[in-house]
Amino acid sequence: MNARTFLDRLALVLIAITLAASVVIARVSPEYFRTVFAAEDRLVENATAIFLLVAALVLLWRAARFIGRGARLAAGLTLVYAMLFVFAAGEEISWGQRIFGWGTPDFFARNNYQNEISLHNLTVGGHRLARTLFGSVLTAVLLLYLVVLPLLYPRVAAIARLADRLAVPVPRLHHGAIAIIASLVVAAIDVRRNWEVYELVFALLAVSIFLRPQRRGGGG
Repeated sequence: MNARTFLDRLALVLIAITLAASVVIARVSPEYFRTVFAAEDRLVENATAIFLLVAALVLLWRAARFIGRGARLAAGLTLVYAMLFVFAAGEEISWGQRIFGWGTPDFFARNNYQNEISLHNLTVGGHRLARTLFGSVLTAVLLLYLVVLPLLYPRVAAIARLADRLAVPVPRLHHGAIAIIASLVVAAIDVRRNWEVYELVFALLAVSIFLRPQRRGGGG
């Protein structure tokens, strides 16, 4: 077993542990789940930020491999994807505001409903970005990426060509299945902040996908 396969399997094991632990903790102590386990700046949120950064590092490694093969466009696009994951990690922990004790600038104090340095919690025109752009829109994009793309990639040549041209790391079929199972498990956890767990699962899934993406003709 090579290092990539080992790390891929480790990420999947961590997903299973995360879901199992979440169900048990929510059942045994909903208050602990809400105020400690999935609370701001605690285990789940910090782990999410860490694994989003790990996913970004894997993407940087992929970009370096593209450069080595002379695929400059693919390398450039992959660098953009890596920066998006760095951004997501920063947003997850409010760019270290509470870690380093930074004050909230006036703009964010006026427009951020959590009074912190983060874009996804901004309120624009009375609408929370977390519920609109970063909520329903992002959820739809993720479902298309995790569930639909793995099914179409080996079957629809046009989609495969586009994904390859854009250097998209395509999930394998088991990634889509895990995403569906995780969605059902997290939805069944009737405790506030339950979807923080799904964010951690997605970060771990991203690491797994980027380490060993689906290849054309290879199925799931």
